[in-house]
Order: sequence, then structure tokens, then C-alpha cells
Amino acid sequence: MHSDTGNAYRAFAEREARGNSAIYQDLAEHVAGDARLCALLDGLPAPKRQPNLLFGAVRHLGGPVTEGWPAFRDWVTAHWDGTSATMLERLTQTNESGRCATLLPLLATLPQPLALIEVGASAGLCLYPDRYRYRYLRADGGGDGNGGGDTTVAEFGAAESPVTLDCTVSGPAPITPALRERLPEVVWRAGIDLNPLDVRSEDDIRWLESLVWPEQTHRLDRLRGAVRVARAEPPLLVRGDLNATVRELVARVPAGATPVVFHSAVLAYLSPAAREEFAATVRQLPGHWISNEAVSVLPAVARRLPRPAPTGSGLFALALDERPVAFTGPHGQSLDWFDEA
Repeated sequence: MHSDTGNAYRAFAEREARGNSAIYQDLAEHVAGDARLCALLDGLPAPKRQPNLLFGAVRHLGGPVTEGWPAFRDWVTAHWDGTSATMLERLTQTNESGRCATLLPLLATLPQPLALIEVGASAGLCLYPDRYRYRYLRADGGGDGNGGGDTTVAEFGAAESPVTLDCTVSGPAPITPALRERLPEVVWRAGIDLNPLDVRSEDDIRWLESLVWPEQTHRLDRLRGAVRVARAEPPLLVRGDLNATVRELVARVPAGATPVVFHSAVLAYLSPAAREEFAATVRQLPGHWISNEAVSVLPAVARRLPRPAPTGSGLFALALDERPVAFTGPHGQSLDWFDEA
């Protein structure tokens, strides 16, 4: 019988790595079938057994990830003390600035100027939607969200930015002439995290780089460019419990700015009860709430989806104040706006 850990790695290989990382798909499939490695992972708390955490820890420590399964297995078992210590110390804090491309059209519909408060901010790279450049593409049926074969329909944003975010669009996304002429105005930005990462720390940035999947060099380049943007004006990041801290930060929003609490791929790490507690907290706050999470994470959003997400797609549901407006690619590579929105 397969262990729960083995099943989790097998599901990761099939649902997340397939089509995105042949290296991680192969490693995850082998971990799933390796009794010894599963037993070692079972010695960790359940939240610390995640594939991304294991693979990121090995990369952070200089272990072999791209050299094939035998080298990976032998290295991990020989260096388990260091690997497990890193997994216990660290969190999967993938900080994907590409998600700003899916958030931007929605941010532009809100009363300006904005005060952004990101929950699960990691190093805060998604707090700078006004500092990036954007290229929106219309899919030709075979696009991958990175410009391959798609047609550019709009390119605009911060002219001198070291980061250009590509996003393939379908549906009536509000990429309006006004948005192309002027990005949303952000006058205040802050973030909350259990373990905030400092863009000025080389070790913290090396950890973020370790979380980028090995074949996805475009994401690594994007990460490094976004770090340069954030280092020019490091964000206010607060360590703390999200429920208490989000109230405190909203209370600090400058007069005249619209508070916007937002998060991407964060609430899945909370228990269902903790998610509902957070939702109840945000509903009571002034301003707006943007969620960008896997479709089943927030039941109030899932119930209002106009159509189901394609099976096995891994898409997120983008919602404003619990009203779904689009499906989005998990790394910001696609935006499928709903007609009803």
C-alpha cells in the first residue's frame, strides 16, 4: 500500500510537475516509490514533507537535482540531517512577480490611489505592480503564456523596468486604453508573512532562487529583475499572525487611499477553519479583498464560479470581494476573464 507521503509526491508529479518540469516530475515519481526516502520524510511534520520544500532544500544546499534520480537519492540519504534541518527551518515562499500580470487589470478597476497589503508576502515582490512592464498576448490555441506563438495585444508599463511580465489573455479582460496609458497608482505598500524574506539578504534571495523549478530559466531571470526593483525601495514587511496583523496594517493605510488586501497561493497552507477565520476578518475591513487561490480553497468563491476549471489544469480563481472574475495561471502566465465579470 502506498504511504500518504508517496501519494502526495505522485499527485505532485501528475498534477503540478507534468508539462512544467520533467526533472521534478521524474524525481517526484521516484520519491513516491522509494520506501526509505518516504520513511525519512514521514519523520517530519506533515506540512514539511512538501515536494517543493524537499527539492528547494536540496538545491539550496548544493545537492544534485538535475543529475537524475540515483544521484539525488544517494545525496539526500547521505545528507539527510542537513536537508531535513533546512526543510524544518524554511517555508515554500515562492515569490512569483508574474502574478502581478493577472492582478493588474483588477487593481485598475478600483478607486485610486491604492494601498496594497499582501498576505503571505514572502519578500514582497508582488507589491510592485506599478514598477513592472506588461505584455498581454492573445492565445492562438497553442500559446504557453511566455509568448510562444501568441499575438501581442498590448505592451505597456514602467518603461525602464528590468521586468517584463508576459500573460496570455482570453475573455473580456479589462485591459483598457486608460490602463495602457497609466498603471494603478500605489501610494503605500506592506506585507505580512510568518517568515518575511529580506530582498537585501543574499541568503534569502538564494532561497527564493532555489524554489524556481530548474527548467524555468525565464522565471529565474524575472525573479532577479524583481529583486532589483524591490531593493530600490524595500517594502514594509511585518512578521505575524495574518488575522491580527492584517487589521493593524489596514488601520495604518494613509487617508484617501483605498486599502486592498490581496494574496496568491497562500491560503491553501491553512486549515479550512483558519481560512474561514481569515475570510471573516477581511470581510469586516474597509476597502477591497483580492484572492488568487486554487479553485477549491475558498468555498464562497468556488460556489460562484460560472464554470468549472478544466480538469487537471491547476488554474487559480481570481476574485474580488469573493466574486470570481477569472481563472489565472498559477505563475501569472494566463488570464481567462469570465464573460459574467
